Amino acid sequence: MSYQLFGRTIKNEYLSLGVLTTAFGGAFLATRGGSNAQAKPTNIQQAKESVKVEAGSSEEEKFIQNFIAEAEKEGAAAAH
Repeated sequence: MSYQLFGRTIKNEYLSLGVLTTAFGGAFLATRGGSNAQAKPTNIQQAKESVKVEAGSSEEEKFIQNFIAEAEKEGAAAAH
């Protein structure tokens, strides 16, 4: 069987291949991700430098730094 499109006869096989190619090609292009991926930190110091602490006041910044220090101590104690 075939269909008449724009005055031309096109077989079902070609229509189905065109639909599948468009669907899978579009899905591939939509999910392949961007090319501006950042490098992942390889150690703790690089991880600390990659995350900025934005505090509203100096007291809040001190609290956050203290919280991070305590969490690191707990993590180091749990690792041993």
